[in-house]
Amino acid sequence: MQDRLVGELSEGEILSAILRELGPSGAEVGPGDDAAVLSASDGRVVATVDTLVHGPDFRLAWSSGFDLGWKSAAVNLADIAAMGARPTSILVALAMPDETRLSFVVELARGLRAGCDALAPGCVVEGGDLTVSDVLTVAVTALGTLDGRSAVRRSGARVGDVVAATGHLGDAARGLRLLFDRFRDAEGRPVPVDRSDLSGAEIRELDAQLRPAPAIGDGVRAALAGATAMMDLSDGLVLDAGRLAVASDVTLDLRREELGPTPTMR
Repeated sequence: MQDRLVGELSEGEILSAILRELGPSGAEVGPGDDAAVLSASDGRVVATVDTLVHGPDFRLAWSSGFDLGWKSAAVNLADIAAMGARPTSILVALAMPDETRLSFVVELARGLRAGCDALAPGCVVEGGDLTVSDVLTVAVTALGTLDGRSAVRRSGARVGDVVAATGHLGDAARGLRLLFDRFRDAEGRPVPVDRSDLSGAEIRELDAQLRPAPAIGDGVRAALAGATAMMDLSDGLVLDAGRLAVASDVTLDLRREELGPTPTMR
């Protein structure tokens, strides 16, 4: 059945295949009804939404269904973490061409679940929507809880604060450059990724772009440690640091020597 095209299947058949991969719901009312009923432990919900569109945001020649599901979860979980919150659930809207294979959709669902399990244990998919589109699009809404704390906003930085970042800065950008430099044909069209000739560093950079693993738990840890301002670095250190500086009405002094050794640019 998984080799069939989604255009040949009913919405119920597609949904059943997806739900088999997502595991049990943690909601009062989970997937399968008109809407989910979720608990809000302290009466507040932190919410964010992000959309990945084939072309500008990902290329099927480079991303498997699992990769796309994982990344769709990761980019949203990171925004919840950047508020100092703990992700609790995600809602997924999937718009896809009729010629999309069910096996791809199943792999996407597996990637969503694996991404949540690995990055934010306890966070699960609690609902969503399916529709037809000429362009494959994944829109994810992530929800989280502050567990009684105040949100850590971009606007809270103060004079004298120390700027800190987690993860390997620049890996995702280098991974994207690697894709465009090494995995396109003579006409510039994407071709499948062959990892056999890649170094360990290149594989890490490629994974940072195709299957990112932001340290979601660091958001809560930083909030508990007294962080005054936080934000996700999805657009790079310099651009996002500038946004935080504007929001907080401060100037950030970023020193190259404090960022570690200069990465090799290919």
